[in-house]
Amino acid sequence: MIKLLSAPIRKLLRFPLVQFAIVVFLILVMQAADEQTALGKVFNALDKIVDDSVRTTSAIFTVKSFTKSWLTFGFMIGYVYLAIWLIFSLMRTAMRLLLDFAGRRNIFWLRSTIARDRGIEAYRAWLPLEKIRPTQVRQQEWEETYAWPRDNKPPYPPLPQRALRTIAAYLGAFLILIVLLQVFTPLPALAWLVDALKRTAGF
Repeated sequence: MIKLLSAPIRKLLRFPLVQFAIVVFLILVMQAADEQTALGKVFNALDKIVDDSVRTTSAIFTVKSFTKSWLTFGFMIGYVYLAIWLIFSLMRTAMRLLLDFAGRRNIFWLRSTIARDRGIEAYRAWLPLEKIRPTQVRQQEWEETYAWPRDNKPPYPPLPQRALRTIAAYLGAFLILIVLLQVFTPLPALAWLVDALKRTAGF
């Protein structure tokens, strides 16, 4: 019932323009707050972090007044957005742990309701896999191979390995973009990258 009633609000909050407006509104509220209040102290800390980030970027790349203003704006928006995302992620994790605890202990007789809701989610996630199962392959064998192995281990690599793969993929895409800019445009992107690495290393 709660998920059904909150669905329109959750869809609205997922819209990027609404998220951007909320972030800007929060920054303006924090900036207008008294420096002795909690919001004022948070904004002062945020302002210091943004200033340090802009200085660090200026030490790596050549930053002029126009670029500096955009960097300040971008870092301010990015840090507030990241903080809100972390807060909501922690809240979502805490809520899921509470639901797990309530379902395991059957608090307020919610076990059946929670199990039914999660069963529907599991079925919806499993159905696309079942639709491509060959007729000659047994359902149990198909699920043990791709969905639910016999040893109860997840059928995907551990988190550190997935994180390293993602970082490597992004770095590879970034390097390919730099090479394409160097070869097909008049921008000396590769020289900029080498210069930035030298400044970062202190050479």
